[in-house]
Amino acid sequence: MHEPVDVVVSLPGSKSLANRALVLAAISDAPSVVRRALRSRDTLLMASGLTALGSSVDTSSDDWLVTPAPFAGDVDVDCGLAGTVMRFVPPVAGLSTGAVSFDGDPHMRQRPVGEVLTALLALGVDVDDGGRGALPFTIRGTGSVPGGTVVIDASASSQFVSALLLAGARFEHGVDVRHDGKPVPSLPHIDMTVAILREHGVEVDDSEANRWSVAPGPVKAVDHVIEPDLSNAAPFLALAALSGGRVTVRDWPESTTQPGDELRTILGLMGCDVARTADGLQVTGPDRLQGVDLDLHDVGELTPAVAALCALAEGPSHLRGIAHIRGHETDRITALANELTALGARVTEHADGLSITPGNLHGGVWHTYADHRMAHAGVIIGAAVEGVLVEDVATTSKTFPDFAAFWSTLV
Repeated sequence: MHEPVDVVVSLPGSKSLANRALVLAAISDAPSVVRRALRSRDTLLMASGLTALGSSVDTSSDDWLVTPAPFAGDVDVDCGLAGTVMRFVPPVAGLSTGAVSFDGDPHMRQRPVGEVLTALLALGVDVDDGGRGALPFTIRGTGSVPGGTVVIDASASSQFVSALLLAGARFEHGVDVRHDGKPVPSLPHIDMTVAILREHGVEVDDSEANRWSVAPGPVKAVDHVIEPDLSNAAPFLALAALSGGRVTVRDWPESTTQPGDELRTILGLMGCDVARTADGLQVTGPDRLQGVDLDLHDVGELTPAVAALCALAEGPSHLRGIAHIRGHETDRITALANELTALGARVTEHADGLSITPGNLHGGVWHTYADHRMAHAGVIIGAAVEGVLVEDVATTSKTFPDFAAFWSTLV
């Protein structure tokens, strides 16, 4: 990219917020609406799974009406490649009176879910996973879950904690989740879960480190307006950073629990000017993009986009604290190291991160590994380096269905 950009973009809603809102709507005490819901494979899979259980999720308009109903009957839930479906729905399925079978795309059988299943067993749920701790598995509900205290190791994913908290108010004794292990990654996502639970009138005590307690009680119906997905802003803001131009993302929230909000700090450290305007968040790129030394433990999902920018910066960068992203849609650390190296960057792969020294990048194929964030990294590189072919940009539909067409109007 040689000419500075000057664009204003509007982003679709947050998948993370939408899927949490859908789960709580399905177990609440009255119908409610999830407004500006993201229409993507992950959210539609969540809607389908909750509808299969017994609730009705009407996705025919931009605002999705959710009507709770008793969960009953033997059903199948397709998780696709959605970690939120694979982890958030099983605790809810424990409230059913039928056998709920879970499976998904082949790669999902490699993603960790065993801690959630082991926790559900300890909380009184009948789980049949053949001892694999992975898909496929079956939850056999009895209509209620005793609940209580459970100790888990959530160092592989914060979703393990969120999954238990979201359903916890409907358990007879609530749920008291205690983490024992290495630091929990992506803590903002747990903060997001706690915040949305409180909006639904659920009592949550998170005053003690590594412990989250949800009191039993009703889940109040609440209409939600879903915020833009701030992590999806990364490739667009990267255009400003790379071109020395200006990009404004509309409707950037003043206060949010989304990890993507950390882009404001990261881009500032790389030399960008970051400011709030009446329209949203405005990023203006520098003359020269600077390398950074960052601990991305709490915002690991931003790593692919940040790594791509680091490969195009003026000096070396070090990204740390992200061992857990090896268990995301793909092993993102190894994937990034392989793809950046293939295009000319000098990359050292560490157990928990990457050291990146920019080189004379050249064209070639950027492989996406069926991972939307890897596709984001690829289009960022391709915006600055001629001849880069992103293998499967359509994988971005996971969280941004029209990404490819929208991106082509800008680059």
